[in-house]
Amino acid sequence: MTLAYWIVAGLLASFYLYAGVAKVICSRDRLRPMMAWVDRIPLPAVRALGTLEVLGAVGLLLPPATGIAPWLALAAAIGFVLLQIGAITVHLTGEDRQVMLNAGLITTAAVTIWPATSWL
Repeated sequence: MTLAYWIVAGLLASFYLYAGVAKVICSRDRLRPMMAWVDRIPLPAVRALGTLEVLGAVGLLLPPATGIAPWLALAAAIGFVLLQIGAITVHLTGEDRQVMLNAGLITTAAVTIWPATSWL
């Protein structure tokens, strides 16, 4: 169970760390080819989403690794499920309607919830 958590959480955290840092530091023009929805959302909201993604990635890995507040891993996994529900909503209300990546991320985050309960 522990190995499964570290594999899935590590992959999920690396994706969100990359995407989150990109949202925090890149301009709207650099984000547009990867994320067609950035024109419909105010830039401070995009930066806030990026910050949440970086914090969630850290929350998946650091608390279980240190043993300090390991329940944060569960909270981060649940937060990513909720984040992807919102992301799917944004994609479906826009023109791009590409939700396969979001469906994969929501599934991966949901799968991470069960092993994350072992840290409680």
